[in-house]
Amino acid sequence: MAASIVEFFARLPDPRQDRGRRHLLSDMMVIAILAMLCGAEDFTDMEDFGLSKREWLGTFLHLPHGIPSHDTFGRLFAAIDPEQFEACFVAWTRAVAGEIHGVLALDGKKIRRSFDTASGRAAAHMVSAWGSDNGVVFGQLAVDEKTNEITAIPRLLEMLAIKGLIVTIDAMGCQKEIARRIVERGGDYVLAVKGNQQGLCEDIVETFRWARARGFDGLRHAESEETEKGHGRIETRRVTVLWELSLLRDAAAWAGLNCIAEVERRRTIGDHTSTEVRHIISSVRTNDARELGRACRAHWGVENGLHWCLDVSFREDDSRVRMGHAAENLSRLRRIILNMLIELCAAKETA
Repeated sequence: MAASIVEFFARLPDPRQDRGRRHLLSDMMVIAILAMLCGAEDFTDMEDFGLSKREWLGTFLHLPHGIPSHDTFGRLFAAIDPEQFEACFVAWTRAVAGEIHGVLALDGKKIRRSFDTASGRAAAHMVSAWGSDNGVVFGQLAVDEKTNEITAIPRLLEMLAIKGLIVTIDAMGCQKEIARRIVERGGDYVLAVKGNQQGLCEDIVETFRWARARGFDGLRHAESEETEKGHGRIETRRVTVLWELSLLRDAAAWAGLNCIAEVERRRTIGDHTSTEVRHIISSVRTNDARELGRACRAHWGVENGLHWCLDVSFREDDSRVRMGHAAENLSRLRRIILNMLIELCAAKETA
């Protein structure tokens, strides 16, 4: 695993000037990754880890001038080009985890304490591509603080092979241009629809109201229901798919649009029951409502499989790193560690 990290991240251009460069980029990257794998949260922790493991690290690293200081780590990660770092990350992940299959969930997460009031910099916001079936992060990009996820999603899609995949995105990514790009690149989409597409949302709600009023008579539709029990709660998910698009005023503007769906989640905890209804549009060609239900469920899984781990295990939201590109690059480093741990666990299970 360490050898593969050195191999792939050796392609990362060194942003530092030749004069005064005392430590090898490859050495610093390996120390940073191993330190975070052992629980390091900031650059001081990286230095402390390196000093405590100096003898062992020297058995496979060059370390021409010993262990870098925390300031040296900080300056390096602030200067590394995020997109070049991402290209190395994508190549390494593909080599270690293989090709993406099944559902690819795109979802954003803010690093809440990475803002800098003095310089007027907003908190870093990252959009990740989570392979729900693989259980690993295949890519991520930062959202420009002057825009939103809509600009980052197309760039992220261009970096990944999505042919044959179902791409799921929440309401922010429910855009005609994004749908078109997914279809053109051979994928299918499952997009949540909310108030940012008010006309479309109203049309979908009205279509289901009209269809139920006539008992779905003569209308192609499908339904599925699943119930799960655990952790003191009972959750029932009902998916209703409708292939009737005539009441959608701009259905033709959505590339590959094949069906609409209503997903109802009813959760009971003790004596309290709550119900949530979501609407989606999809290009997936299926007669089975369970397939769309599984895609929606896979997208919700990004919260537990990725965001929860980053916040609880890696304390990402507590990170105050903010200089240059450091917040974004450390966020990517955490995802490298998460992928490593997932692959190590998978290898152990198959051994």
